[in-house]
Amino acid sequence: MSPETDNAYLVGLRLEGKKVVVVGGGTVAQRRLPLLVASGADVHVITKAATPVVEAIDGITLTMREFRDGDLEGAWYVIAATDDPDVNAAIVAQAEGHRIFCVRADVAIEGTAVTPATFEYEGLAVGVLAGGEHRRSAGIRTAIREALQQGLITDDSAAASGVIKGGVALVGGGPGDPELVTVRGRRLLAHADVVVADRLAPQELLAELSPDVEVIDAAKIPYGRAMAQDAINDVLIARAQEGKFVVRLKGGDPFVFARGYEEVIACADAGIPVTIVPGVTSAIAVPALAGVPVTHRGLTHEFVVVSGHLAPDHPESLVNWDALAAMSGTIVLLMAVERIELFVKALLEGGRPADTPVLVVQHGTTSSQRTLRATLAETPDRVRSDGIRPPAIVVIGAVASFGT
Repeated sequence: MSPETDNAYLVGLRLEGKKVVVVGGGTVAQRRLPLLVASGADVHVITKAATPVVEAIDGITLTMREFRDGDLEGAWYVIAATDDPDVNAAIVAQAEGHRIFCVRADVAIEGTAVTPATFEYEGLAVGVLAGGEHRRSAGIRTAIREALQQGLITDDSAAASGVIKGGVALVGGGPGDPELVTVRGRRLLAHADVVVADRLAPQELLAELSPDVEVIDAAKIPYGRAMAQDAINDVLIARAQEGKFVVRLKGGDPFVFARGYEEVIACADAGIPVTIVPGVTSAIAVPALAGVPVTHRGLTHEFVVVSGHLAPDHPESLVNWDALAAMSGTIVLLMAVERIELFVKALLEGGRPADTPVLVVQHGTTSSQRTLRATLAETPDRVRSDGIRPPAIVVIGAVASFGT
């Protein structure tokens, strides 16, 4: 039977509590089993050998032996996934004799059922069949999923996924590269009526928005006599109270030195529902993409992320700089370039060795990225002589020598 004449009838099976037999314990079974277990089926695996992953799956009955007559007794659904075509053919034949639908993994069109390429998306179960052409069905499946995630295919019932008219989504935009925003963050942006964006939010994401979306630059909100954060909170609340879906787009992660939780509190006090979408923080991503991990086995067992918005001797500073200097792990400084001399001085006076490697990355993950490598003692002069300006990440510790 050719793919063109494979007239499969698409159907969804409710397998909860029903016996399903999978014959074979290799990589094919390994891919199929998690969804069967998640469906609530009573899954029986019969195989001469199993991969370690199959052996470790909870919720299956694993029998280590060859397939035998009678193994399909009481089954509702069967998958023949051995590496022996003759055995697979025998399983299909026995299943037909019992009027049980059977998938033949090696030659799909010779079974009585075909496994679609599937995915789940906010309560939807989507499956694609391509006449047994698994690569084609997987490719189309992936394209549909990406279209949904990017908002190219819209779902009017999107409220269940965080798109709430009269609500706010607090979205972490990632470290700068627009491709590093989370899938959920990009999808919510595609549904936004209003976007309130920070200066460090990936600007390319705003270019993807529909022309009818109101984009508000948080840095240009007229503050009047109010604090900047108060004014931003007021805009979020006001637009949501107009019945609009508001996305607050921030750089990095909204809760890493970004005052995101203050916005959550303000919205909650006003009765505005908030959806929180974490983002990739620049503290980890920027060093990583510059070739430096913040931890490495046998070299460092700790790393700490520190805000540099206050000088070490500032009366409101909450950072114990002597403790930071004494640690042997990695220190990642954010918002520290403008006061780099003060931070280096505090670390040196606290006992951090002057020859500790340092990596400084400006505009990390973007096309404008610049890097500087120096020792701790050299860093202030090098930062000034090289003209490093915010936004920049400073990584201090042995790992900063990687990639040189």
